Amino acid sequence: MFDRLRRRPRTVGELARLARVSQPAASQHLQVLRRARLVTLRRAGTRHFYCANPAGLVALRRYVESLWADALRAYAEQDTTRHD
Repeated sequence: MFDRLRRRPRTVGELARLARVSQPAASQHLQVLRRARLVTLRRAGTRHFYCANPAGLVALRRYVESLWADALRAYAEQDTTRHD
């Protein structure tokens, strides 16, 4: 679903159809993405349009990079203790 939202905003119904899931299942998935700040919601009348949130991806990338940095630091510390 997220990949489809990267291209353009889509409605819940459209995403459900593309993913071959029920609308309630699509809505639940979108709520998880929204809580993670990876998508945003825009209402137009009775329709709800979701789109990818670039700021959310930036934050996610920073977090993943920090995990990598922590792993490298732990590995380096482990390596130095082996040589002592």
